[in-house]
Amino acid sequence: MDRSLESESERGALRRAAESLAATVAQPEGEHDSGLWARFAQAATIETFCASWLELQCRVVGPVEAGMVLLGPADRGPFRPVATWPVKGHFVTHLSKTAERTLKERREVVTRGGDGSGSTASGIGRYAIGRPIEACGVIHGAAVIEVVSSSDANLQSMVRQLHWGAAWLELLFSREAVKAEKETRERIQAALDLVATSVGHERCYESAMALVTSLATKLQCDRVSIGFISGGHTRVFAVSHSAEFKQQTNLIRSIGEAMDEAVEQRETIVYPNGPPSAGVVSRTHTELARHHGAGALCSVPLEALGEPIGALMLERPMDRPFDNKTVELCQSVAALAGPILETHRRDDRWLITKAAGSVKSYLVSLVGPRHVALKVTTAVVVGLALFCSLAKGDYRVSARTVLEPIVLRAAAAPFNGYIREAPVRAGDLVKAGQMLCTLDDRELRLERLKSLSKLEEYQKEYHKAMGEREAAKVEIVTAQMHQAQAEIALLDDQLAHTKVLAPFDGIVVTGDLSQQLGAPIEKGKVLFEVAPLDSYRLVIEVDERDIADVAVGQRGSLLLSAFPSEEIKVTVEKVTPVSTAKDGRNFFRVEAQFDQPHDRLRPGMEGAGKIEIDRRSLVWIWTHQIVDWMRLAAWSWLP
Repeated sequence: MDRSLESESERGALRRAAESLAATVAQPEGEHDSGLWARFAQAATIETFCASWLELQCRVVGPVEAGMVLLGPADRGPFRPVATWPVKGHFVTHLSKTAERTLKERREVVTRGGDGSGSTASGIGRYAIGRPIEACGVIHGAAVIEVVSSSDANLQSMVRQLHWGAAWLELLFSREAVKAEKETRERIQAALDLVATSVGHERCYESAMALVTSLATKLQCDRVSIGFISGGHTRVFAVSHSAEFKQQTNLIRSIGEAMDEAVEQRETIVYPNGPPSAGVVSRTHTELARHHGAGALCSVPLEALGEPIGALMLERPMDRPFDNKTVELCQSVAALAGPILETHRRDDRWLITKAAGSVKSYLVSLVGPRHVALKVTTAVVVGLALFCSLAKGDYRVSARTVLEPIVLRAAAAPFNGYIREAPVRAGDLVKAGQMLCTLDDRELRLERLKSLSKLEEYQKEYHKAMGEREAAKVEIVTAQMHQAQAEIALLDDQLAHTKVLAPFDGIVVTGDLSQQLGAPIEKGKVLFEVAPLDSYRLVIEVDERDIADVAVGQRGSLLLSAFPSEEIKVTVEKVTPVSTAKDGRNFFRVEAQFDQPHDRLRPGMEGAGKIEIDRRSLVWIWTHQIVDWMRLAAWSWLP
């Protein structure tokens, strides 16, 4: 595997494991064994450690023909041999089946002959013993040895020896797992602390500047730059410790090109001596370092929702290159900060830029792969729009309607008086001459008796004056007699009109005096209004925005609130040229007649009416009002 332990702490872990094993196992004598223990205690790589461990294990277990240690990526593989014993002159390929079975079943396996064909029956013969190397529930590899056993007890002893010896490999990987987990937590915490500096700012530039400045301080960088993709290229957006910079300068342009190199490959680029990665090109990073005196460089792509949005560029002196821990920290910061900065940057754009970006994103999704639901929805919407643009429908003007009688006769009080009887009220059907109410006539009769008495006195005086031949007195008394006769005639006429009668057959529209008996009324006050039952006029209150389309002779339909399921046909008869203001709107009275008489109609009924104009496109029918309003508003705003 050629995996080297790069830090002193890793070498110390191997050394401590080897020394512990050396202290618990009796060391063989001889110069060769002393050298083996020395190599085991001073192992600098996992391969060296495993080779020394395997050789020691094979010497401790007993008669061992061959041995093999396989390692690989934890729980994923592939696993390949990193140590074999003996090192030369013996093939161990026949142990591969036992190793595969051990890794697959994740348990200790003992097979006869070393080929994995079956288990032991008597304990005597050649066997392969496989032991998985498991730490923290994760398989890191397996150790397989081929032994020659003389009995069951001898075989069981060898299995136990391998089990005890494998514990040191498991301990090594457990320590490595704990250490890696600790480093991961520390890296995540450091990344969160750095990203937290970019949160809480109102503008995207302020967030980006805070992030790059914090990175430069934390990692002791000469300069940290951040750029975002714009127009197909990465443009430098913020530079640490620099409030202003010009995009046209050679340095900024070279930094942007280096960011492009990382973004296009979607790989972290470290210069010089970056981690080996197949196919990673760092030509622009080399030119940046050579032409502008930059030292060590590290470019990390920024991504949001799986798409590249920009890059981070860190610069250090050449004597302090970027190690693996620093690169991993930068990658963690980029992974956390990328979506946050992208969201902030999108929210910080002009409204028209946001709209253009949304349209562009929509078009890309529409013509690109996937997004089947979006494409189907767009096709349906476009189809509906085309249909509505080309198809035509009946354009009808809708308005509130009120049923009014053609004739409305008022029954007024003939004189000042009091109500004595009122058997009729609004809504009652009446016949011509039917009594609507009766006025109290007692005062009128008393006035008449008084006038009759005065007339008799005047007649007596008249006869007396004639007998005495007093011509002047005769004329005076004669005038007084005529006055009394006129008063009697007036009272007789009022007595004849104490009963208010219906003028014709119809319905009482207004008037209810049943709860006002004895109440005084004044002469001329309207007591009742009576309308005929066979002649009505329909008034349609057409809004002033639609009155230009209405003309005499147009047909329409009506639905009354009292009969919502019965459509009544009408014809426009008259358009009143004067508008009326009511309820905050202006409307024109349009009068219409029913095409056929209806005996159930009553004055005052309301409903909704529609006047048929002509056939127009559906889009125009649905949008003409808002379009007219916008046209009028725009015209009024223009100078």
